[in-house]
Amino acid sequence: MRSAGRGIRFASFAVAAVMATSAQADNGGPKAEVFAKLPQSVGNIAFTPDNQLIFSHHPFYSPDVRVARLTSPTTFEPFPNAEWNTPRKGTDQYLDNVLGLRSDEAGVVWIIDMGFRTNITPKLVGWNTRTNKLERIYYMPEPVTVKGSQPQDLVIDQKNRKFYIADENIGPGGDGSHAAIIVIDMDTGIARRVLDGDKSTVPENVPITVDGNDLTVPGKDGKPGIIKVGCDGITMDVRSEWVYFAPLSGKSLYRIKTADLANDKLGSEELSAKVERYSDKPNNGGLSIDYAGNIYLTAVETKSIGIIGADRKYRTYLSDRDMVWPDGITASADGYMYVSASQVSAAAMFHGGKAENKTPYLIYRFKPEAAGYISR
Repeated sequence: MRSAGRGIRFASFAVAAVMATSAQADNGGPKAEVFAKLPQSVGNIAFTPDNQLIFSHHPFYSPDVRVARLTSPTTFEPFPNAEWNTPRKGTDQYLDNVLGLRSDEAGVVWIIDMGFRTNITPKLVGWNTRTNKLERIYYMPEPVTVKGSQPQDLVIDQKNRKFYIADENIGPGGDGSHAAIIVIDMDTGIARRVLDGDKSTVPENVPITVDGNDLTVPGKDGKPGIIKVGCDGITMDVRSEWVYFAPLSGKSLYRIKTADLANDKLGSEELSAKVERYSDKPNNGGLSIDYAGNIYLTAVETKSIGIIGADRKYRTYLSDRDMVWPDGITASADGYMYVSASQVSAAAMFHGGKAENKTPYLIYRFKPEAAGYISR
């Protein structure tokens, strides 16, 4: 296992050796740079305070190494180690099926294990990169998770001592109709499922269209139907006042006060009434935010990153023709934001059985309008 010091040296090297520069926005604005070229699809990304880049291999492709640490712009090693990436009988202390992860300011990487690949209880695993030891595991058994649960992105709220996890509800047996947010108390470990089936978490009946093709999956009747994805991206402002979230399939971004989301005394209807529609948006995956309150969205249909500023209006921030299905997005202590291009929309199931996804799989970086926050 590489030490934190080596991680810092790698980060310095990698920043000095960005591999390529991609297309600049048409208006002469910000540009995205290719930071890494990897042999497997990258899902979500997290940066530790000492700038180690930890990422999930996208579970859509059933990778052997679920979570990895970048060791050079073209290589990786299992994170936290090979054992934790290896399913074993008689224990659940391994990573089974991972997309979402984030680091906190103490250097603990929090990893959501969705659990349905080997049918174990979904859990949130914290690995301390400073001590190289397991920090804690929080479990999400039924009814915190339900049939079709796919908890896959999170926010770390140290102020209110809570984790907020987006469950898009498109796992086995799910159709997005029971998408929700899961709230975990950091101190007690008690987890709650809230906004299940709420209009703010379930997908809208809109197609996801990439390069002119609607993405479809077999319906219950066996006929192809548009894929609809529930609550996917989630982020929180730096004052820990508002949580922003949205279904991937949908034209609305929502927000709710953290005080309300953390309040276990509110009933489902009362909590729903606290949700505010914040702005328009395209179909999007990940969300992140900067210190100025600008929200960044991975626009999966248009190979672009969008931004919603204080005026609550959406605009394209940058794009690149090779940014196929931009997915996880996060800030780093180096002043950049990083985004993966997972190529999910190029997979064989969406192209008549003929795979169009191909290596290398890219991680981009770009300069945001203001500095970002690593746990958001």
